[in-house]
Amino acid sequence: MPSTPEGLSTLAGSLLRSDRVALEVTGSCWEVARILEPHVDRVMVVSPDDTGIVHARAKTDRLDARTLAKLLWSGELESVWMPDERCRVSRRRLARREQLVRGRTRAKNEIHAVLQRRLQGKSPCSDLFGVKGRQWLSTLELPLEERESVDAGIRHIVFLDSEVAAVERLIARQALEWPEIRRLMTVPGVNLICAATFIAAVGDPRRFLTSRKLVAYLGLDPKVRQSGEAPARSGRISKRGSAAARWALVEAAWSAVLQPGPLHAFYDRTRARRGHGKAIVAAPASSRSCSGACSPAARTTPTSNRR
Repeated sequence: MPSTPEGLSTLAGSLLRSDRVALEVTGSCWEVARILEPHVDRVMVVSPDDTGIVHARAKTDRLDARTLAKLLWSGELESVWMPDERCRVSRRRLARREQLVRGRTRAKNEIHAVLQRRLQGKSPCSDLFGVKGRQWLSTLELPLEERESVDAGIRHIVFLDSEVAAVERLIARQALEWPEIRRLMTVPGVNLICAATFIAAVGDPRRFLTSRKLVAYLGLDPKVRQSGEAPARSGRISKRGSAAARWALVEAAWSAVLQPGPLHAFYDRTRARRGHGKAIVAAPASSRSCSGACSPAARTTPTSNRR
């Protein structure tokens, strides 16, 4: 069947109410699930890492579908958590903001490259792309092609600044109606983007029984290796789940560890043993730092803790 609304509607019409459907996580999997759900008993969206298909020697669509069908029939598939509409909207806005910020950074780097090629010294302004910095750039004597690059870069930055501001207003407006985001913003070092990124990735924190499960969901738990009678050894963090949420937590930790309290003490102890880099990553994963996200009064049986 073609991956179009019409093709999926034809597929849905051929299914029975007692059928179950399994599909892997893709960019369009949630729309496929939305179309098929009313026609079948259940639609399961699964992670490729949990099926073993990624490591198969022979990988085709037909073989992958057969493997999924066998795993579904044997009951060995576990569905990932399906974000609700509010989380999906927030994720798309945050992803759009990230792409805009990356584009703005590329444009700024191109201007820095022009200055480096022309052996220009350090800007007298603290902010090269502020009002005074742009005035300084306009007074530089540059070859025609380099002047064109600088002027085009400035225009691009001005446009991207307006787009970033627009999407941040949408994110802020949504955050006003999201109590969890407002609560997270009371934590030192957690701004609007950090809080919105974390909640959009996690959804309802009450679906996690313990803070350890939340840490594992975000990929901040260390890998463990053990063989025979040798003691278990911890390695690097697993990095499963949302990379954006991990970035948000680590960014917030830079400010949070400077405040007196349990998190500051945990950071100091870890830094003394493992160094600053590992300590700043471990700080968000400490049990006390995550306890605020999991309300003890609302620990309910969770759905799958996978992304």
